[in-house]
Amino acid sequence: VQLQASGGGLVQPGGSLRLSCAASGSISRINVMGWYRQAPGNQRGLDANIIRGDSSNYADSAKGRFTISRDNAKNTAYLQMNDLKPEDTAVYYCNAIINSGGYYDRNYWGQGTQVTVSS
Repeated sequence: VQLQASGGGLVQPGGSLRLSCAASGSISRINVMGWYRQAPGNQRGLDANIIRGDSSNYADSAKGRFTISRDNAKNTAYLQMNDLKPEDTAVYYCNAIINSGGYYDRNYWGQGTQVTVSS
């Protein structure tokens, strides 16, 4: 299983970006997909995740500005980020908990995508 993240870049404060995370490989069921961020010197922390059935969770810093969604047919999750602030600057990592047909689910990480918010 691989997670391919895309959509990062440089944006001015107040701008928007949409991150995408596509899962591929041996996938029986994707239970959770989410996005984590890691700024220099900080630990990686959850921004948002979405659970099979479309229940979602957000970090306080993301509430009201970010929206996570998923397209089950495409095994893809999206993070729409609006009203971006300089403090949102970080490397964003896609995460998924996936069952490949066995008894156990596994936790997967995608490569990071850089988001820089600067004027």
